[in-house]
Amino acid sequence: MKLINHIKQHRARLDLTQQDLAEKVEVRRQTIIAIEKNKYVPSALLAFRIARVLGMKVDELFELIEEGEQ
Repeated sequence: MKLINHIKQHRARLDLTQQDLAEKVEVRRQTIIAIEKNKYVPSALLAFRIARVLGMKVDELFELIEEGEQ
C-alpha cells in the first residue's frame, strides 16, 4: 500500500505557493515539497492541518492505493 496526495492541485487551485502553505501549517517549505513528491508521509496532525487550510477532508486529499496502481 502507498499513500499519495493531491496537495499540489488543491494548493494551486487556491493560488498558494509551497511557502504559503508551509507557513500556514507551521512547517518548512521543504516538508511540503517532500509530501507533494510522496517522499514523506505527514503525521495525522499535519495531514489535518493541511486539509483544513486547503478546505478539504483528509480522505479527499490523501489516498491509499495498492503499489503499481498509479
